[in-house]
Amino acid sequence: MRHPTLFELNHLCNEEAWRLFRIIGDFVEGFDALPAFLPAVTVYGSARVKEGGRVYQLAREVGAELAKAGFTVFTGGGPGVMEAANRGALEAGGKSVGLNIELPHEQKPNPYTTLTLHFHYFFVRKVMLVRYATAFVLLPGGLGTLDEFFETILLIQTSKIQPFPVVLVGRDYWSGLVEWLKGEVFRRGYIDEDDLGIFGVVDTAREAVERIITWYHQHEREFVI
Repeated sequence: MRHPTLFELNHLCNEEAWRLFRIIGDFVEGFDALPAFLPAVTVYGSARVKEGGRVYQLAREVGAELAKAGFTVFTGGGPGVMEAANRGALEAGGKSVGLNIELPHEQKPNPYTTLTLHFHYFFVRKVMLVRYATAFVLLPGGLGTLDEFFETILLIQTSKIQPFPVVLVGRDYWSGLVEWLKGEVFRRGYIDEDDLGIFGVVDTAREAVERIITWYHQHEREFVI
């Protein structure tokens, strides 16, 4: 088996060092821009949802309702649910932010944003979508959406972020996952009853936003950005 030469190892170390500066640059860009858009709610969901479909329209309504309530809408900045939520917020006269990243498929920035930031690193964008949000709304989606859901509720469970509202929209889509968590996962003792209270499930955009508004008015003076 061939081992790397000293030159190759040194070259790799130099690349890693420069990569660190690029990571810091991504963080600085987000930290510098996003505080001006608070309070904000992050909306997650599939990039593959098409305009004209039920989920697209639901996400658009979520964006509009959030904007009317005075929240900036944060999304990953791409198509599908992200586009719809940004679009709804912008059409309602609110602020709409897209935190975009280059991916092999699906991820071109949508045009319905007040501000679009471009990140090189996936994990930096994920931090930004959580760091400045005071609530999270999740519409139907695939692996990325599920990752964002579980990561968010884990951060709340472990007290790494404050217990902001996490709202799943669409009982017909989420009920199977919720029943599995309440059944198999809870029954085996892998989670506690309190963990099941971290998130809620609703059917309409109005219900989702009402939950967030109620929480926000109750805790407005307590949370720290």
